[in-house]
Amino acid sequence: MHTETDVEVSVLTADTITDQIRDLILSGSYPVGLQLKQEALAKQFNVSRFPIRQAFKRLEAEGLIEHTPFAGSVVASRSVSELIETLDIRIGLETRALALAIPNMQKSDFEDLKQIMSDYDNSDGPREWSEHNLKFHLRLYKSCNRPRLLKMIEEMVRGVALHLRAQQSFRAGRKLPQAEHQALIEACIAKDTREAISILQTHIERTQQKLRNYEV
Repeated sequence: MHTETDVEVSVLTADTITDQIRDLILSGSYPVGLQLKQEALAKQFNVSRFPIRQAFKRLEAEGLIEHTPFAGSVVASRSVSELIETLDIRIGLETRALALAIPNMQKSDFEDLKQIMSDYDNSDGPREWSEHNLKFHLRLYKSCNRPRLLKMIEEMVRGVALHLRAQQSFRAGRKLPQAEHQALIEACIAKDTREAISILQTHIERTQQKLRNYEV
């Protein structure tokens, strides 16, 4: 019989394992297509299979791993068309979150966003840029006060980011994304919801266009 303390420890263990496996996938240490075996990972983390199964479910929800009939759980791969469709879904979710957030935004929100942009400028490499980009967007939408919506956005962005970084065309730099981030902040400060949504949609559609160019 599990006590309340036992359940809490199990959940924390699953969180930690999820974070570590995610880091290994996003860093490229676990490449696309790699088979992930529960038994081997349980030995590696010195835990039972239960928290490993929990971690797999969370990472599958994020789009980082997938279950295949013959290989079991593997690091996920996504076609260009699947990524483009996922970005369409992102536009719907993120523009809604932004529209809900703008009326609630205060000075502290903009200060935090500018600090994230500064960290972004001082970082080096596609993986760090992806993390700062995610932080910026989640902070931008925080005032929407919709935790489930924010969680869905986070999972979707993480799932796409892995595959975008595999394309050399996404390593060109950060100048344009940062300019668009600044324009987003300015529109939010002005409480211009229509302009902010337009900038955000263009921001995500630009990534779709890069993918289409890569496909060609």
